[in-house]
Amino acid sequence: MTSFERPTLVRDGVYEHLRRAVLDGDLAPGERLGEVELGQQLGVSRTPIREALMRLTQDGLLVAEANKGVRVRTLSASEARDTYVVREELDGLAAALAADHHTPSDAHALRAALAALHAAPGSDYREQTRLDLAYHRTITHAAHNAALSDLNRDLEQRVALIKHQTRTYNAHPQTDGQHAALLDAILARDAHRARQEARAHVRTFAALVLSDLDPARRTS
Repeated sequence: MTSFERPTLVRDGVYEHLRRAVLDGDLAPGERLGEVELGQQLGVSRTPIREALMRLTQDGLLVAEANKGVRVRTLSASEARDTYVVREELDGLAAALAADHHTPSDAHALRAALAALHAAPGSDYREQTRLDLAYHRTITHAAHNAALSDLNRDLEQRVALIKHQTRTYNAHPQTDGQHAALLDAILARDAHRARQEARAHVRTFAALVLSDLDPARRTS
């Protein structure tokens, strides 16, 4: 995990630190978390650790089990499929709105986010995942719709868990081309094409992920 900096409100800092560790893959899906061990690592008492773990469980990032403590959540093939059904719709909407409403500053941020993703090491799935999520988050930001941003925050958490669980690489040749085509459509202010490119991209990546999670798909 990255180093922990003590904030003014310790409980909030612990929560954000552990949330980031889950989303970045520092804490792996299925990994069990102990209050004592975490307190020693971060140099804080068990109370803010316990509060943070409760909040992360409520967020759906952790799972509490009787007499076993908490662990990082894993998702089934069915849960992943449901997630990508929703992501296809929301990413399509975000792309269309970004095409209509992006500013010059947004355009610069989008180009930078995609360039960073393309420059990520080909063998580093965690860095690819972080930058892929950042690219899609930048698209959502360029949509300038607060309600959509709130919905995507929860969805992004589920997608991050799935990506770390399957270690499906984002720098796939087909998805690389789709990322570029999506950006081209947004910058051209072609909302219809941007929506279609975003939805096609989600369907492609969902198929890659589900082939890892669902054995029946690998043998069909």
